[in-house]
Amino acid sequence: MPGNNPDRVIWFVGAGPGDPELITVKGRALLDRADVLIYAGSLVNPVLVASSSAAEKVDSWGMHLDDMVTLMSDRARRGKTVVRLHSGDPALYGSIVEQIAELKKSGIMVRIVPGVSSVFAAAAALTTEFTPRGVSETLIITRPAGKTLEKDYIAELSRYPATMAFFLGSEHFADITAKLACPEDTPAAVIFHASWPDQKIILGTVADIAKKAGDAGINRSALLIVGKAVSGIASGYQRSHLYS
Repeated sequence: MPGNNPDRVIWFVGAGPGDPELITVKGRALLDRADVLIYAGSLVNPVLVASSSAAEKVDSWGMHLDDMVTLMSDRARRGKTVVRLHSGDPALYGSIVEQIAELKKSGIMVRIVPGVSSVFAAAAALTTEFTPRGVSETLIITRPAGKTLEKDYIAELSRYPATMAFFLGSEHFADITAKLACPEDTPAAVIFHASWPDQKIILGTVADIAKKAGDAGINRSALLIVGKAVSGIASGYQRSHLYS
């Protein structure tokens, strides 16, 4: 294996949920000094991409992993500042581990700059928190089975008194809610494009949220949030000891 050269670094940067102002200060600074910007074109706000001073900008949509790694490795070896811009926070469904593993084989180091996840932009859109005292002490982040996941554990996980956030499930809301073990009157919300200008919020319950989202034409780029915390201040929270 080639030795790791500290000068050969790829920066994985969380772009945030959509609003270009929700990127971190460090992430913004890296965009400003990037020579090469590789971004997920279908997910990252184009305003962020346009604002970068990078001389070379590459949309990674549809690129094979090997091609992407080759491109990043080549530019890093040339001494370029390479930024791989991921939507939200790369740690959540960012598919970064396979990129990192291949880059390390080539002696390329990776540094990660966290980002604001869309799940937290969803809480902001709902004007609530996911863990209000006396309502929910746990946040479960998961996804439904589909083309790239053979089995999920939605039924088992939904038996806990927790707030649940579902990624990668916009086409499967009806399947998700059918698996839920919580009562049908449990509050639920679908947030489309959290923090984007065209953000939409659909409120309902486990019993009707899938139909409401479908009637609104939402079948992509949306999160499903389930739990009493969705109701915000009306959900019967207890005052935190911090403010008592």
